[in-house]
Amino acid sequence: MGPGIIIPGNANTFHEVEFTILSFKPVISEVVEGEVVEIVDFGSFIRLGPLDGLVHVSQICDDYISYEQVGNRFIGKETGKILEVNDIVRAKIIAVSLGTGRSGKLGLTMRQKFLGKEDWIEQDIEDEYSEKGEETANKKENKK
Repeated sequence: MGPGIIIPGNANTFHEVEFTILSFKPVISEVVEGEVVEIVDFGSFIRLGPLDGLVHVSQICDDYISYEQVGNRFIGKETGKILEVNDIVRAKIIAVSLGTGRSGKLGLTMRQKFLGKEDWIEQDIEDEYSEKGEETANKKENKK
């Protein structure tokens, strides 16, 4: 640490330091990946490095979602999609309100295609390619 400065009446010592910092400044529309760290009845909290973001229950997926208190998870009525603690998800930043320290708020969505859990994304990709494949086949059939 080396020699420092002592100021009478102050319990601290002051030293020159060198350090490297990695910072994260969230930007609206940025796609981020994180881990579900908490699920509550109104949404789920996603850990994005130094910050936690909230995915409101209405923004989890494009389906009616119900909160299951016993299993502490969300379940989609039509799709059967399940969101639980420790799931890794991909989300889009829709609101940024940064205060001092950890008091900032970060709003996220996973309603759009190619967002959410990995298996949800894989299903979206399969659906997208099968739809395009059908469209191409229909166009070829119509030309004949």
